Amino acid sequence: MAARSSENNPAPAQVLLVDDNRHGLAARRSILEELGYGITTCSCPVQAIETFQSKPFDLVVTDYKMPGMDGVELTAKLRAVRPEVPIILISGYVEALGFTEESTGADAVIQKSANEVPQLLRAVARVLKRKTPKKPAASAAPRVRLLKAKGKGVS
Repeated sequence: MAARSSENNPAPAQVLLVDDNRHGLAARRSILEELGYGITTCSCPVQAIETFQSKPFDLVVTDYKMPGMDGVELTAKLRAVRPEVPIILISGYVEALGFTEESTGADAVIQKSANEVPQLLRAVARVLKRKTPKKPAASAAPRVRLLKAKGKGVS
């Protein structure tokens, strides 16, 4: 059920999905497209930055664990380009690393689990309604590097 653009029905929100796991990317894409969102996917963070700079997005949804650059680092780089765009971070390490919106710079942080889909849908609706942009977390990347250095099992 794709949303159509008209005066009474504005263009659907444009969402950038970033994940190196093609199955996770395809699943999230399918769910959000069914709700009428316009979806662009990227399988690597560097490609995501280039895509983010080349066209407007209303929201970014990114995985945490990716090769070359994690989701917290990607969040910081995207915030430097357009800080007003909300970002949702999804990770299997939320509890283990104590990820929060404040520590990651994301507008919402979701634990990968059996409840991921309803949590994602609620977070998408919530952050797209928010009028005030999230401020970047100045200490997010150093905290993650500190946890890695202490051997907290971030892989």
